[in-house]
Amino acid sequence: MTTEPQDGLPQEGLPLQRTAAALQLPMTDAATASLLQTVERWTAHGWLRSLDQAFVLFLHELEPTASPLVLLAAALASHQLGRGHVCLDLQATLDNSRFALSLPPDTAAQGSGATEPTPLPLPSELLAQVNLLQWQTLLQASALVAVQGKASQGGTPMVLQGDRLYLRRYWQYEQDVAQAIGQRIDASQRLRSGRSATQDAWLRQALDTLFAPAAGGGQASQAEQSPDWQKMACALAASSAFSIITGGPGTGKTTTVVKLLALLQSMALQQDGRPLRICLAAPTGKAAARLTESIVQALARLDDAQLPPVAPGAEDGDVRSLKPLIPSEAQTLHRLLGSRPDSRHFRHDAQHPLALDVLVIDEASMVDLEMMAAVLSALPAQARLVLLGDKDQLASVEAGAVLGELCAHSERGLYWHETVQWLQQVTGEQVPADLQDMAGKPLDQAVVMLRVSHRFHADSGIGQLARVVNAGRRRAIKPLLKAGYPDLAAYAVPDLTHSSLAQLVLDGGGKRFVDSPAKTASGPVGYGHYLQVMHEMPQDPSPEALNAWALRLLQAHGQFQVLCALRSGPWGVEGLNERIAQLLAHRELIAQSSGWYAGRPVLVTRNDYSLKLMNGDIGITVQMPHGSVAEVGGGAGLQAPLRVVFATSEGLRWVLPSRLQSVETVYAMTIHKSQGSEFSHAAVVLPPSLSPIMTRELVYTGLTRAKHWLTVVAGGSSNFLVLEEATERQVRRSSGLRQGAL
Repeated sequence: MTTEPQDGLPQEGLPLQRTAAALQLPMTDAATASLLQTVERWTAHGWLRSLDQAFVLFLHELEPTASPLVLLAAALASHQLGRGHVCLDLQATLDNSRFALSLPPDTAAQGSGATEPTPLPLPSELLAQVNLLQWQTLLQASALVAVQGKASQGGTPMVLQGDRLYLRRYWQYEQDVAQAIGQRIDASQRLRSGRSATQDAWLRQALDTLFAPAAGGGQASQAEQSPDWQKMACALAASSAFSIITGGPGTGKTTTVVKLLALLQSMALQQDGRPLRICLAAPTGKAAARLTESIVQALARLDDAQLPPVAPGAEDGDVRSLKPLIPSEAQTLHRLLGSRPDSRHFRHDAQHPLALDVLVIDEASMVDLEMMAAVLSALPAQARLVLLGDKDQLASVEAGAVLGELCAHSERGLYWHETVQWLQQVTGEQVPADLQDMAGKPLDQAVVMLRVSHRFHADSGIGQLARVVNAGRRRAIKPLLKAGYPDLAAYAVPDLTHSSLAQLVLDGGGKRFVDSPAKTASGPVGYGHYLQVMHEMPQDPSPEALNAWALRLLQAHGQFQVLCALRSGPWGVEGLNERIAQLLAHRELIAQSSGWYAGRPVLVTRNDYSLKLMNGDIGITVQMPHGSVAEVGGGAGLQAPLRVVFATSEGLRWVLPSRLQSVETVYAMTIHKSQGSEFSHAAVVLPPSLSPIMTRELVYTGLTRAKHWLTVVAGGSSNFLVLEEATERQVRRSSGLRQGAL
């Protein structure tokens, strides 16, 4: 028999394909036997995971007399966890039980029992005569469940908190995160209230220096005349132990954080004479590389004259000394914490905290609840935490939507009168009246939303479409797609053999864009562009020449990317990767369309620390010239015909294809995988019919991967109906984080 760990979940390695009959479990009554049989049938149909069934059987072993409704709640809570929900919302399940299982979209109201001797029941049938109070009462009476207020006293597998049912481990994660953030917010309030007039005057001077208007900039636009949210974000974060800076693409999150780090270093040198230990991190290798690139660019734009003085009257030498103290290289959270192979644990935790003073996490929307709990546990009590991210993007793949919950009220501001007064005092900026509300929470005083996009201006179709989708304005989509914006093209592709798909893939379908002199000279491109660069390999086999060419090749590939909502099917990643490879082979741009070949782009799908490659890294397969020697894994390798070249934070990495165990072809990429990346030209391909994963957040994330040009392709004959319908569907992950200590 499998033993139960403290977190209330079956241990790893538990056989999942097991049944009540195989275990010879005692059946207390016919209702329990029927429920276990139903769970087994749901699992066989893919409506539940095998892990969910194993959890139910495990609980039945622990308490053979448990009510069938308790076991049903356990099955649904476990399954919801696998779908990103931290807990099972009992009332929501009673109101609409269909959402609690992975049901196919066309499942009939009475179940899908075409090949079954009896119809397969749905949860709604099992819960038809049950109300919330009855369900809560049964759960409270079970030895498998601890109730709110007494949960910390026992080791039950599940915890009931109001109308939310948790698996214990995730209840503990949520409690830990809420408590840790709550403590840091309390510390921030004390820190800000204890500031002296002299400190505030110095902060005002430093902020005015950092955010001085550019010389010769001319008259400010209406957007630039609005409150300087970057300046206010910098002020709040500089006086807080915990802060969040959120905003859409191009709103200046990275620029703001670079100025914030300069300000913090200046403050530290003034107060202690010692620079701060600052770490930059992101959830994935791709996001970390993107953050590194953005920080380097922001530092290059930051003039020495814009840096705050270390103290009033500081010499120029002191001013210039700040810039080298701002780190530019980011790492993954797993690497920062020191992940242990085949374990959920890290080298750094509460007993072995990180050696740092400031931690900045970019793309925080991708950080799940478990990872956030690990970060906060390893963070020293005196260290500052700054979260950056777009609250409207896709949430993490794993359970939780931490950033989304923490920023739930960022649109409304909800700033206290005291917060508004202090911000005006140290920044000279006035918070609009409609964003002030004494009903706000302490958490709301730590969140700033950047509201002005410097990338997508009023004449940008990409920006307009993203705003319309984000606002759920379904009826505005089609008119906008037809409005003729210079950076936006939209059209239907009846099938994968249509010529318009070939034009898009090969040359970017540039003829469908309205000419605009404001765009870059090269215009939108397709995959033909990087393949042309590939065929321009230098004859000089020297490492310097090869590295320069490889860098140009990788940059050329990053100018265009096909993005899909789905993984499987003809309009998903699998079907489009196959079709695009065939098109390129037919045009003789690549030699073959399967296996390893020159020109094949690959995506790393699992961290490989031996090769120093992270999940999300993209490499290009190249044919090495005769007589060349490529770097393989940091050392000189034997000559071979093919290498895969990656751009990493440590420079280019040349790898033998045989050493890459977890990669896939990436002509087409899922929108989920694209998060944290941006492309000069992105093509978002929508399936002909609506899928359960098609939501507002997914569409918004896909659209905003485009930096200069966006093509929206409607597969089949849907005429963008799928886009309209997806815009009305939002992700609502069940959780109680904001109801915790926040």
